[in-house]
Amino acid sequence: MNTSLSNAECVSSPDQHVTAVITHQVKAGRQDGYEEWIKGISAVAREFAGHLGVSILRPQPGSSLDYVIVLQFATCDHLTAWLGSDIRNTWIERVKPLIQEQENIQVLSGLESWFQLPKQQNSQAPKRYKQAILIWVGVMIVSLGVSPLIAPLLSFLPWLLKIAVNVAITVALLSYVIMPRLTQWFKGWLFAN
Repeated sequence: MNTSLSNAECVSSPDQHVTAVITHQVKAGRQDGYEEWIKGISAVAREFAGHLGVSILRPQPGSSLDYVIVLQFATCDHLTAWLGSDIRNTWIERVKPLIQEQENIQVLSGLESWFQLPKQQNSQAPKRYKQAILIWVGVMIVSLGVSPLIAPLLSFLPWLLKIAVNVAITVALLSYVIMPRLTQWFKGWLFAN
C-alpha cells in the first residue's frame, strides 16, 4: 500500500496549506478496531512538523462504512513527509486487516478543498451560486453560534484586533470543521447537474 505522493500530485505555493482527504472503507464488524486505530494514528500525526489539524467524518447509519480523514498540513513538503514516513507506513500496515481496499488519498490546496469529496477527483467543481450559498450557511453558523460565545472573551481588545481575531476563528472553523461537514451533508444538491 504505497501512499506516498509525487511532487506533481502535491503542488501549492510555499505559504499555502494543503489538505489530504483519505478514505478508508472499513470491513463490517471492524469499526471498533478502526476507531482505536484512528485515535492512535491521529495522535502520531499531530506530532509531525507542519500538522495543522485532523477531522474525521464517520459514516452515517445505514450507509457504507466509508470513513473520511481530512488532514491539514502547512505545506506540500510537510504532507509528503508525513505520508511517506516510516511511522505512518507502520500504522498503515496495522489497518490493512480492518479495511476492504487500498486507501484513497486526494490532495487539495486552497478553497477548493471546501467543495471536494473523496472519490470525486475528476468531477467538476459545484456551480458558484451553490458554493456561495453553502459558504453563507457556514458563516451564519459561526456568526450565530460561535461569535456570541467568544465576544465576552475578546471584549478587552481594541476594535480592529477584536475583528481580526473573530475573523481568524471564523476562517479556521470554516476550513477545518464546518465546510467539510456541510459539503458532505449537502453533496447530493451541491454536485447535482
